[in-house]
Amino acid sequence: MSTQGTIKRYILIIEKINDSKYPSLGELLEYLRDQGFEISERTLQRNIEAIRLEFNIDIKYDYNYKGYYIDQDSTDSLESFLKFLEIAGTAELISDSIKEDRKTLLYLSFDTAAYLKGVEYLKILLKAIKDSRVVSFNKVNYKSEKTSKYSIQPYLLKEYQNRWYVVGFVPEIKEVRTFGLDRIDNVVVLKEKFKKDKEIKPLEKFENIIGVNFEDGRVEEVHLSLTPLQGKYLKSLPLHKSQQVIKEDEKETVISLKVVVNYELMQRVLMLGEYCKVLKPKSLIDSIKKSLKESLGNY
Repeated sequence: MSTQGTIKRYILIIEKINDSKYPSLGELLEYLRDQGFEISERTLQRNIEAIRLEFNIDIKYDYNYKGYYIDQDSTDSLESFLKFLEIAGTAELISDSIKEDRKTLLYLSFDTAAYLKGVEYLKILLKAIKDSRVVSFNKVNYKSEKTSKYSIQPYLLKEYQNRWYVVGFVPEIKEVRTFGLDRIDNVVVLKEKFKKDKEIKPLEKFENIIGVNFEDGRVEEVHLSLTPLQGKYLKSLPLHKSQQVIKEDEKETVISLKVVVNYELMQRVLMLGEYCKVLKPKSLIDSIKKSLKESLGNY
């Protein structure tokens, strides 16, 4: 079977175990058959073992319930893993299509290629994170157009809106900072190693924000009133995982978010234009008003 088929099967196995209450081996086999995958019990067991060993998704068997479950406490970022599998599966699907017919590229349209800048550093930065090695690079400040040199202890790679970022601790200023890969160059992995600080948890910092600008602000409940049509779009592509629909009728859809109010949230709201109205909190309402007044001043 192709890599794309194997990845799809892995996704189905994980989703079934994660969404169900202790599915048995038989139930997993039946679910896979319904999705077009006819495999043996032994192959399924090998798949579960591969997921556990190769991707650190801790799938266990509960003898009391006679079924499988995912041990969330010992599993590293299940959500990120599923996203990775989806990306890998899509890439394999496109690759196979191109191999079958070179004209396939004529029928594909990709977003701006700007996000490709800096992706050549992904592999070496990922290795530096794994090996706990200090990384140095030059960073361009778009506002001042000045270039500064940084040495950081890298902890995480993050993707947001087709751009990649490296998150790391900067010893000189004793802060955790986020750097866009499109703004750095001359990346060098140094021989110097560092011991990861258990108190530095970048994934937790991003847990309650939209975007890459994490702040120490408190999590607030944000209410947005949308037109029914715009509400449908946001229901299919949520702004944040905390998003919930709290009201829906023929006049409006109201959603709630539990996030830290930051720059990216304000930008996403402004992008919705006249189809969105902020109901709370007041701080976000005031920021949106100020931004719109300044924008009107340009015309």
